[in-house]
Amino acid sequence: MRLVCYYDGRDPRLGIVLEELIAPVPMSPQEFYQSGLEALKEIKGRMTDLKSAARALDSITYAPIVPAPGKVICIGLNYRRHAAETGAQEPSAPLLFGKFNNAVAAHEEDIPISPSWEKVDYEAELCVVIGKKARYVREEDALDYVLGYCNANDLSERALQFASSQWLLGKTLDKFLPIGPYLVTADEIGDPQTLPVRGWLNGELRQNSSTADMIFSVAQCISYASQFFTLEPGDIISTGTPEGVILGMKEKVWMKPGDVYEVEIGPLGRLRNQLVEE
Repeated sequence: MRLVCYYDGRDPRLGIVLEELIAPVPMSPQEFYQSGLEALKEIKGRMTDLKSAARALDSITYAPIVPAPGKVICIGLNYRRHAAETGAQEPSAPLLFGKFNNAVAAHEEDIPISPSWEKVDYEAELCVVIGKKARYVREEDALDYVLGYCNANDLSERALQFASSQWLLGKTLDKFLPIGPYLVTADEIGDPQTLPVRGWLNGELRQNSSTADMIFSVAQCISYASQFFTLEPGDIISTGTPEGVILGMKEKVWMKPGDVYEVEIGPLGRLRNQLVEE
């Protein structure tokens, strides 16, 4: 199942994507994500009724597919070739850091950047949405806790990121984590370690890899995080980026207003955002 969040007036609504149509779901995104897999089960049982109210998909304005995640967890240096291109040593355990809710943005939403920011970079990433409470989860059980997956772009301002040993400042700038356009439920994805990951800067293919290159699998990342804190329904985990980022290039031409980055991971649709001057 493909789900989408869109604006109905000022408030985000939840819908099911049916080819070129969208069927509204009679619960708020907050209610849906707080219940996670239980809410998904309820929706699947009401599909016949929901389809009768479908409308055109191209008429919507997208909202972030998870409008208000409880936690925004990111995994750093989680692709082998990305670690190599940046000259970093592969971590011995998942390298966790966080973003805040202000970083979440929608498909087709403009990303404001300050004229003082010198080194804005893109990062195509597979984002995992948690579907039920997870604590001390075993790796072999971890995927049972996943509600679904979406594209993410872990935008980064590298000068701010590396200004200290903490990456937060360069990572959680406003709208620096666009996610979407869809949430594809876990049952339609199967093994998340077989997905192609691609990213285009102004139409030029920059990132072209696979989740098979992850150092730590999705299951390992979920299990590891759950050993230290409780994962709740609606939490998201952005699982790292493959090679091809500007940081890893010999000649670095950083992103600027007017640039467009697109992310496409397997069957998750294509996430598109343009940078604009703040």
